[in-house]
Amino acid sequence: MQTINRAIAIAGLAVLTVAAHAAAQTDFHWSGQLSPGQTIEIKGVNGDVHATSASSGGAEVTATKTARRSDPGAVRIEAVPHAGGVTICAIYPSEEGRPLNTCEPGSGGRSSTRDNDTSVSFVVHVPAGVRFVGRTVNGGIDGESLTGDAEARTVNGSVRLSTTGTVTANTVNGSITATMGRADWTSGASFKTVNGGITLTFGGDLNAEVTAETLNGSITSEFPLTVSGGFTPRKLQGTIGAGGRALALSTVNGSIKLLRTR
Repeated sequence: MQTINRAIAIAGLAVLTVAAHAAAQTDFHWSGQLSPGQTIEIKGVNGDVHATSASSGGAEVTATKTARRSDPGAVRIEAVPHAGGVTICAIYPSEEGRPLNTCEPGSGGRSSTRDNDTSVSFVVHVPAGVRFVGRTVNGGIDGESLTGDAEARTVNGSVRLSTTGTVTANTVNGSITATMGRADWTSGASFKTVNGGITLTFGGDLNAEVTAETLNGSITSEFPLTVSGGFTPRKLQGTIGAGGRALALSTVNGSIKLLRTR
């Protein structure tokens, strides 16, 4: 009886080992050269995107796939080089009778994950001056010590970005935290969420035309602001410094803060 129980235990351990191997695969790696001004774009659906500055001039992306029920091997990672840089996507199996899932730069492409619980987490090394774009649906996006413009879009997850360039960020269920090493960014920026606060930190002087609105929260600024429209604790329109650049901030459940680098 003891021998039988031992055999069952060993067989069970073998099954668990195989299942663990199938449920976690780090099997995607891409590297290449990108020039300042080009873009490295990551498009996922389920999973986080983490970006950091590259220690060398080369860009690098790795992806890890995990799942509880689905086959991670059915989700492929595709890299699409183009004139503006490179777009890398998690491509889930297409649904029968529906358009094929594709990987295309920008807002193009299609991805559906019906009945597939595979999560794909990306780690991105971004060269100096290269623009980073992170897109996912269920997951957070963060970027550390970047030196180019950054854009983040998710639905269920928070955004945390730190760069010397301009930041644009949108989510629905999550907070947005962004640090821009200098405030002389050259184009407008927008930050939008529904359930979460927005905290922006700027280095140096800030010049912007600001619109900010929240329903359940407050609005505070460490920069002197000249009100040009209506002003309430939850809605304002005004100018900081010399104005010029549009800075749009919107949330429903959360506070908005404009801070100086300390």
